[in-house]
Amino acid sequence: MTTPQLPATLGHSLTRMTGRDPNEPHRTATPLELLFDLAFVAAFGQAADQLAHLVAEGHLGSGIGGFAFAMFAICWAWINFTWFASAYDTDDWFFRITTMVQMVGVVVLALGMPPVFHSIDEGHTLDNRVMVAGYVIMRVAMVAQWLRAAKQDPSRRRIALSYAGFIVVAQVGWVVLAVLHLDLGPTFAVAAVLYLIEVGGPVMAERIGATGSGSTTPWHAHHIAERYGLLTIIALGEGVFGTIASVTAVVEGQGWTLDAAIVAVAGVGLTFGLWWGYFTLPSGLILHHFRSRSWVWGYGHILVFAAIAATGAGLHVVALVVDGESHLSESATVLAVAIPVLVYLIALFALYTYLLRTFDPFHIGLLVGTIAFIVLGVVLAEAGVALSVCLIMVTLAPLVVVVGYETIGHRHAVSSLRQMLS
Repeated sequence: MTTPQLPATLGHSLTRMTGRDPNEPHRTATPLELLFDLAFVAAFGQAADQLAHLVAEGHLGSGIGGFAFAMFAICWAWINFTWFASAYDTDDWFFRITTMVQMVGVVVLALGMPPVFHSIDEGHTLDNRVMVAGYVIMRVAMVAQWLRAAKQDPSRRRIALSYAGFIVVAQVGWVVLAVLHLDLGPTFAVAAVLYLIEVGGPVMAERIGATGSGSTTPWHAHHIAERYGLLTIIALGEGVFGTIASVTAVVEGQGWTLDAAIVAVAGVGLTFGLWWGYFTLPSGLILHHFRSRSWVWGYGHILVFAAIAATGAGLHVVALVVDGESHLSESATVLAVAIPVLVYLIALFALYTYLLRTFDPFHIGLLVGTIAFIVLGVVLAEAGVALSVCLIMVTLAPLVVVVGYETIGHRHAVSSLRQMLS
């Protein structure tokens, strides 16, 4: 009998942080990364719930403004951790503890969202103090990790210190902004500058590394693609929650009727269609060969995640309308679901076109078909057709993309990939 080969250790003692191999075979998400992602369930849920209630009350501008602010904060926190972990995950006790600290920060971030939405709705000042506190907690741990990488990975010392420096500068700015408690106008003007530091910091840090030692962070393309796919699934959970809320509202008001069944099918079908459409992107393969395309792809996903969460919020709006807690018209209710779906699909097509660096005219037909079903849903709502039937029309919109890809589009994708990689 052959003795099984055991790992060198089953413990989690400190390991030198020298960077992972970006070509490591079979690199997958770790149990710790999956646990970390669960903290974002609450954050997505808070943002979607706040948006749903403001839209249901007719406060569209406040809802969209607060949602945009919150979703960037959520996604940026996740992006900061995920790219670092892809490059430097040691899975030792220090890495695990700092990850737990960041999870605490995400929870605090989620708890700070209601005051943000409420203050924007009032229109005077931005109350983001709790959210900023959550970020301080996360970034203490994040800076500690970058400083550790700077010390233990000499070839990338400059880039690690640059990342730490940009994080500190940005965070000091957010703390000062929260303390000053300015009016909304000056607040968003300063916030725009801080956003530039946030999104520009990683770009500058990587360039500093490339011009110094010639080394950039050793993130793993297939691992990163998997991580983004997993967060997409987390975000899609809002669609399931929204479906449950909508069906519950119908059942409590009417009992188990055909409308309740249709709403359930529409909500689950919509979520399933969005999921299927996302995984038509051959992200890992392309990023492995063209690493420079990661910037637009990675940042562009903020819009993708926001659109998915907003779709879930739209389904919550349906529940509020059915419950009689909102006086939105049926057409406006349908639009609360349809517009995020359209934004999601357009973002998906844009990322596909950017990654493959090719424009496929077939996509125009798919977009036209998608828009046609969305418009039909709104028109039927205006004509007084049952809300459940209108939702089915919106559900068919992403299915146009799915059917188009499975019948014709996948061959176009293979052809483009062969041409690109030849």
